[in-house]
Amino acid sequence: MLSRKQTPIFADNQERDTYAWFSQRAWVEIDLGALSGNVKQLVKFLSPRTQLMAVVKADAYGHGSVVVAKIALEAGAVWLGVATVPEGIELREDGIKAPILILGATNTPEQIQAIAHWQLQPTLCSPKQALEFSNTLETINYNSSLPVHIKLDTGMSRLGTNWQQAAEFVQLVQGLPHLEIASIYSHLATADSPDATVMAEQHRRFEEAISTIGYANAQIKAKGIKIPSLHLANSAATLTDSRLHYDMVRVGLAMYGLYPATHLHNQIKLEPVLQLKARVTQVKTIAAGTGVSYGHHFIAPREMRLAVVGIGYADGVPRHLSNQMEVLIRGQRVPQIGAITMDQIMLDVSSIPDLQEGEIVTLLGKQGKEQISADDWANRLNTISWEILCGFKHRLPRVAVM
Repeated sequence: MLSRKQTPIFADNQERDTYAWFSQRAWVEIDLGALSGNVKQLVKFLSPRTQLMAVVKADAYGHGSVVVAKIALEAGAVWLGVATVPEGIELREDGIKAPILILGATNTPEQIQAIAHWQLQPTLCSPKQALEFSNTLETINYNSSLPVHIKLDTGMSRLGTNWQQAAEFVQLVQGLPHLEIASIYSHLATADSPDATVMAEQHRRFEEAISTIGYANAQIKAKGIKIPSLHLANSAATLTDSRLHYDMVRVGLAMYGLYPATHLHNQIKLEPVLQLKARVTQVKTIAAGTGVSYGHHFIAPREMRLAVVGIGYADGVPRHLSNQMEVLIRGQRVPQIGAITMDQIMLDVSSIPDLQEGEIVTLLGKQGKEQISADDWANRLNTISWEILCGFKHRLPRVAVM
């Protein structure tokens, strides 16, 4: 996996293919050049005062958190965002020193101690949680102030204190020992929608909350104490409206080269980072009328050349794509046929009569002029590309390429 130091990084296609042929039936390729280019484009898209947080939760959306984090930081990201304490610890164990925000809620003394030990930065969602943090840090004789981030619920109805109680919550945290407010933020529920009505209302609530906080803390401001940074925008909001950028944006999907919505494609040029590939393991001829795979949901209408490929739903290829997807071989599209099985899929390769075992099949990615994206799968499944990317299992090695 890319999150391990032993991950091979190959310089050219021939050496990469040799590795895949001898070692793997299927793998995920991560284009580090595309990743770096996307981050640089995003940084350039922002105003100079706005920092970029690279969201690398869920093993960097299946791309490999450690390597992605390092490339993103080299390309201009300043912060990293994760969902859980173990995700943050993994980055620290690999020597990453950048500030890391835990976007999920943490409550137990064990989590709080780990956060303090590994110099992570938690999200505070409620007064009860804030008190638990302060009390636990007091108990372990923590001799410093832990940077914490205040989460306001402006309409997502997920984590966070209600925006109307923002001033009281901030005042509470400011008065607690061992805690220092590093930022105040919220999360947008509909930033990827062409209809900006809900997003505009959330933006208005965030502005009102910040204004209320500022008024309630006028005396603190007068003493010259730094006002915490503000952040609101995810990938979609980042690409939609510069007024949502504030001091930082939290970018996940766009960094990986996919757009949160089709109407945002013209905002910036992004390149997909992930490709999914596998090897043909057998080629055979089947007669007309032959059933293919479990349930015989595909019956050959004629004599056909069939290829078996070593990848299946246990690797993250959704079973509901059975008889609905295409793959690329030698730069051309061929249909998948029959039920997708746990470890294998079948293809109609009648259009490539000389296909051989060992040839590369691209399930997601580009071959020649043809390209299949996670969006294509998501559209067929009535889901989102985020789910597709996060679905590839760890028995698929991540192979980094430049």
